[in-house]
Amino acid sequence: MRAGLLFFLVVEGLYWLGVKLSHGMFLEYLPPEMRGTFAAALTPEVGNLGALFLHQRHFSFGPGTPRPWPATMDLGTLLTATSGVLNLFVMASANFQARAGGRLRGRAPQPAYFALCAWLVPGLGHLVQGRRRRALLAGVALVGLFVLGTSLAQGSNLDRERHFYYWSGQFLLGLPAVIAELLHGHAPVTSNIAYADGGVVIACLAGMLNVLCMLDVYSWSEDRLFANPDAGAVPAEVGAG
Repeated sequence: MRAGLLFFLVVEGLYWLGVKLSHGMFLEYLPPEMRGTFAAALTPEVGNLGALFLHQRHFSFGPGTPRPWPATMDLGTLLTATSGVLNLFVMASANFQARAGGRLRGRAPQPAYFALCAWLVPGLGHLVQGRRRRALLAGVALVGLFVLGTSLAQGSNLDRERHFYYWSGQFLLGLPAVIAELLHGHAPVTSNIAYADGGVVIACLAGMLNVLCMLDVYSWSEDRLFANPDAGAVPAEVGAG
């Protein structure tokens, strides 16, 4: 009960704060030809479907004419996106507890915890589980793909307004994408970028591939917990892939 209330306050609090900072304008990033009933379905916010539904109903796509973004627009949209992703882990945790049905007597971390780690930093979920080689492989491969894509796009991918849907995929890479955007994002494009399209796709692909890492650490943990209900901790395969 207390955990549920805490999760609710964090997830919905982040969304509320994000809306306040962005003035509820993030759907106005979309050009008119891309606006529609299901336009928000491929955004990170969809993980917090109830809040997104209310958001779209109240703010929709704005007044229909361009208007300046608030100074805190980027931070606000980052918070609403984070709220949506975090709620996915809350749902995964609730599903796991329902399936466990009180059979687990140990105090091992839930699978959703490892999946959250994997989202925050590619490879971190595997590292926490003791799967060091796979952690190194995931971290180097995914962050490397993101760096390659960002280099090819010359940083133009680090902008939600410019690449609304590709940014959503990129956001699934977690902190590497967020930090890169905070440090080097929103640079003006003053000339043609030869490999911009390829770079944007590669950076997005890095985030989407990280979903496979999240699923891997989740299922690895779940299998071991159900196989050993009395475990006090998830057994780590030290040095294993």
